[in-house]
Amino acid sequence: MVRTITITGTRSISAEDDDRLDVLFDDYLLPFGNAHFYIGGAAGIDTATLDWLAENTSATLTVVVPCTVIDQPQSASSAIASWQGHNRLAEVIELAAPDLDTSAYHARNRYMVDRSDFVIGFPRGTDQTSGTWYTLNYAADRGKPRLVVPV
Repeated sequence: MVRTITITGTRSISAEDDDRLDVLFDDYLLPFGNAHFYIGGAAGIDTATLDWLAENTSATLTVVVPCTVIDQPQSASSAIASWQGHNRLAEVIELAAPDLDTSAYHARNRYMVDRSDFVIGFPRGTDQTSGTWYTLNYAADRGKPRLVVPV
């Protein structure tokens, strides 16, 4: 049985975070390198984990976006297109929300969690109103295990 895992995390990462993220991903993603990951198509942790997983594992990767790929930030849409071009993505799911807003991101996150066994979250801070904590709490409400890795 292949484990299915949702990745959620902060959009606010900087170039200074890159070395630290590599260490965190080695420690907390590599053990699941043969899983099926659902990854949001936003900038930040979404793009960083997509790039790292595609380069360092044989994991199956599904990217889910709330509207369309071209509605995502340039860095995210470029990463998605690049990995599609290298045949590293099993699927790109565009949920076609009418507006790219908080409710669309929450719907995307629920979609991913509902299809996963496990959620790994990379929050920055403890603000329970962030999208990362929303997703982790949604998973908790459904009795799904979570791994919280602070950034």
